[in-house]
Amino acid sequence: MEPLWWWLAVASLVAVTVTVWDKACARHRRRRIPEATLFTVAVLGGAAAMLLTMWSIRHKTRHRRFMWGLPFILLLQGLAVASFLKMPLLLA
Repeated sequence: MEPLWWWLAVASLVAVTVTVWDKACARHRRRRIPEATLFTVAVLGGAAAMLLTMWSIRHKTRHRRFMWGLPFILLLQGLAVASFLKMPLLLA
């Protein structure tokens, strides 16, 4: 289970970094990070950190795609972890 926590920690750090970077680019009218990249980072484990960061810095909070998509990704990730924990020895 420990590698999962490391994965989530790194994914969360990347999610916070790309979200803050995209906000800075938006403020300075520079080239932005593609939405597909942001969603990829979220799907790879950074959804919770990205959602919290977006709320805290008020970035993309008016975009329904993010305000509905990120909680949905987070829900699916939670269900995946819950189902994984219910059958721990099947993969061993």
